[in-house]
Amino acid sequence: MKLALIQHDIVFGDPEANYRTVEALVNEAQENADVLVLPELWTTGYDLSRLESISDAEGETTKRFISRLAKTHQKYIVAGSIAKQTETGVYNTMLVFGPAGELLHEYDKAHLFRLMDEEKFLTQGDKSASFSIGNKRAAGVICYDIRFPEFIRTHMIHDQQVLFVVAEWPKARLDHWRALLLSRAIENQCYVVACNRAGSDPANEFAGHSMIIGPWGEVIAEAGEEATILYGEAVLDQVDDVRSRIPVFQDRRPSIYDVT
Repeated sequence: MKLALIQHDIVFGDPEANYRTVEALVNEAQENADVLVLPELWTTGYDLSRLESISDAEGETTKRFISRLAKTHQKYIVAGSIAKQTETGVYNTMLVFGPAGELLHEYDKAHLFRLMDEEKFLTQGDKSASFSIGNKRAAGVICYDIRFPEFIRTHMIHDQQVLFVVAEWPKARLDHWRALLLSRAIENQCYVVACNRAGSDPANEFAGHSMIIGPWGEVIAEAGEEATILYGEAVLDQVDDVRSRIPVFQDRRPSIYDVT
């Protein structure tokens, strides 16, 4: 699986500018990748107080946009996440598209980050984070979700080989970003493909440092802080090999984990 992680700066509150940027970067990245990955809330950034006016109604505009790009280039696109407006609220929603332009999966962020006031403007989701890329099982989560290993483990025990993470992770907690991603890879014996944004908004500076991590916890590729496209490869057969060497999943004892 050849990967391209599009770590770009996001224009605060300007979806049209961000569509133009992403189209240019996808056109560039697709030549060297099978799967392209975008960051969290890439259409709007964290302009939360204006989401009622700038979020995408049912995600339809973004779905058409990403579908066209995926079909044109015949690539899989893990299209980060967007602010999707529905009758029940605005969700932070991950979109995944296949090479025929088909929508494969939607996942609404399950854990809202109070330090950035997400719970005031967004509605938490309760959908599964699991999907498939071809015949390969994967899961995809959004930013703060990686602090909940029990949530991620409930997905990874079903033979998922890749965990996609899309984020707007602040620079102030870069050490946490790296440590949590490495931990999720090691404990789940899977690839972690994590795309963060670059740049800043009026209230935050973001960390960049998108990463591709292997199932032994080895860093295959890591970006710096600046906007870039990070390329790397996941050899998915290695997941089964690592899981056979240290059979963590076979040795689980879930009957004793619910301690009261």
